[in-house]
Amino acid sequence: MNALTEDYDTLKLPWIQITRNEPCQKVTIYQKPTCTTCRQVYRALQERGIDFAAVDYYLEPISKTKMKELLSKMGIPAAALLRKSEPLYKELKLSEKELSEDEILGLMTKYPDLIQRPIVEKGARAILARPAERLKEIL
Repeated sequence: MNALTEDYDTLKLPWIQITRNEPCQKVTIYQKPTCTTCRQVYRALQERGIDFAAVDYYLEPISKTKMKELLSKMGIPAAALLRKSEPLYKELKLSEKELSEDEILGLMTKYPDLIQRPIVEKGARAILARPAERLKEIL
């Protein structure tokens, strides 16, 4: 086997390894295009030739049902995905309230600024790709 065919089954990229024998699963990034980390993750996916869908959740809001699904795939409660440094979080005095999971989901649906980003989904898994290097955990 020569060097050209030796790596045919496994394509090695910096910090990401893609095995061609793995079933292809759709990758989706839920993002705010002006977010620096979102742009880094978007660019990393492009540079590695990964086929993905990008959802600007300000133009295409994430439904409550989809948000529940993403949280389940991440294995975290809704509160863990709240942007606590966001001015709106402070304005709504959310740190002073004991909110149910459903109430937090409602707030995220109504105010997308409260959602941590970017969220990357692949098959049965999803992660908060913050910092961008976390992307390697799902690819």
